Amino acid sequence: MDRELTEGLDEALGSNRVPRKTREQAERPKVWQPASMLPEPDKQAGYAYRWVRVSTLGQNDARNISSKLREGWEAVRIEEQPQFRMLVDPDSRFKDNIEVAGLLLCKAPVELMTQRKEYFAQKNQAQMESVDSNFMRESDARMPLFREKRSSTSFGKGR
Repeated sequence: MDRELTEGLDEALGSNRVPRKTREQAERPKVWQPASMLPEPDKQAGYAYRWVRVSTLGQNDARNISSKLREGWEAVRIEEQPQFRMLVDPDSRFKDNIEVAGLLLCKAPVELMTQRKEYFAQKNQAQMESVDSNFMRESDARMPLFREKRSSTSFGKGR
């Protein structure tokens, strides 16, 4: 139908049509948020990134940084992420690397981090099995114990 005809019908029928909102009109207004203390680095394919603590309250944490370096993390050089040049701590011990607020940006190959994740998952599984076997050892035929390996999450009103 013709636009003029539809407007005429609307007036004749007394309908109160509201014009359709466009996507721009429907968007929520932007809300101010404080700037993130640790900006997100540009991801390089095949690498996982992490901020590693090198100091706390002005005290060096050599134990933490050395353990992370032994795990396979390596410090990211400023040339790899030039957008961080202005954010780098001028008093940093790591002059050619990216240190912000006592945290050093590090990267490691994804394969290595996948192996690390699997290692800790296996350790966790072994601990759970150990706890379960220790618990079940206390079971008595007169009053047996059972273990329930199921959990559930519910939302809304309880029944």
